[in-house]
Amino acid sequence: MSLGVLNNIAALYAENSLNNTNDSLQNVLTQLSSGSKINSGSDDAAGLSLINGLQANATALTQSSTNATEGVGLLQVADGALSQVTNLLNRAVTLATEVSNGTLNSTQDAAANQEYQSILSEITSIGQTTTYNSQQVFTGAAAGTNIYTGDSSTSGSSIDNLYFAPLSSSTVGDSGGTVVQSSAGQFFDLSLDTSGSLTTAAQSSDNLTAGASLVFTVTNADGTTSTVTTTATTVGGLISEINKDGIAGVSASLTTASAVGDAGVAAADTGILISNTNSNVSIAEGTTSLEDATTVQTAAPAAFTSTKATETISYQKGANEQTTDLATSDLTSEGNAQAALLQLNSAISNVAAQRGYLGAQVNTLNAVSQVVDTQQENITSAQNAVQATDYASATTALSKYEILSQTGISALAQANSIQQEVTKLLQ
Repeated sequence: MSLGVLNNIAALYAENSLNNTNDSLQNVLTQLSSGSKINSGSDDAAGLSLINGLQANATALTQSSTNATEGVGLLQVADGALSQVTNLLNRAVTLATEVSNGTLNSTQDAAANQEYQSILSEITSIGQTTTYNSQQVFTGAAAGTNIYTGDSSTSGSSIDNLYFAPLSSSTVGDSGGTVVQSSAGQFFDLSLDTSGSLTTAAQSSDNLTAGASLVFTVTNADGTTSTVTTTATTVGGLISEINKDGIAGVSASLTTASAVGDAGVAAADTGILISNTNSNVSIAEGTTSLEDATTVQTAAPAAFTSTKATETISYQKGANEQTTDLATSDLTSEGNAQAALLQLNSAISNVAAQRGYLGAQVNTLNAVSQVVDTQQENITSAQNAVQATDYASATTALSKYEILSQTGISALAQANSIQQEVTKLLQ
């Protein structure tokens, strides 16, 4: 090998190796200080994507456990109120039994009836003033209260729709309903695509064609039908109106075709998903076609597609739905008191049935919470396995790169020193 000073090849090699060593040393120090072996996309792009997905799942599951706990709290508030109603009804039974005996005079009957009417007023008051988070509990709203739990995906989520029957002296207790579970849904694609490829995705702010509407036909327990026609000017407005309608078992959201498993259109197409757990509700377009005017749909939009919605548990009123009306009862006479006894027994039975439903939902949400906690624990463990720094391996690498850094500096210094020997030839 000839001697020269134009390029110090040995020094270049040493410098490049030293730079590589310093980069590796910096990466190891970052892993040790952060506790994570993947700190950027350059470390492991696929691993980073997996970690971010698992973090989203774990975060949603953590909040889901809280959601379930809050749902249990709501149910316990309602059950506590109904417990007091049962106590009041038992006192009313005592009064009605006393008046039925016929040993009281009219003044005593009037006094017993006065207390009885106070009991009925207190039941109405409990129904009106029982609240959770400043919201009335016993509203009787058909839409119910949704308790959402899941990992942020449609397939990994569920809703427990809680129904709280109205409570007053004229509507005491609730029985005869059933709890149903369903993941039925209908997806209405509002996006514009060409040959299965998305061109323009529908958005919440997009305008609908003038007069566009959806018609919900509800078959009632007595066999009659009622119709709810919902219309709006925008996609988001229609979704909001559907949810405000309060149709039992029906809710709407904006989602994608891939999320609901609609393979008939482009996976990225967006549209309205209507979850429907109520077999007594049918859905159809109004007289004007439901189209997204903003996407300029030149072809007729895809028809409703039966698909998978969020798994939902809900309460459905039955054909023999029963509640008790005590508002017109009184204890002004023996006959009235004996008639009131029959009504009170019915009320106690209906309240017990309602409390049974609430208790079953408490057990359901507690079970859901336990499942969610276990799932969150396992997902966090999986995330940790992918992301966490292996300190045994990292500290070994640290020692290696520290030694290589020192030897690299020495080698670079030696390479620069050797080239100085050329000057001796010029002496």
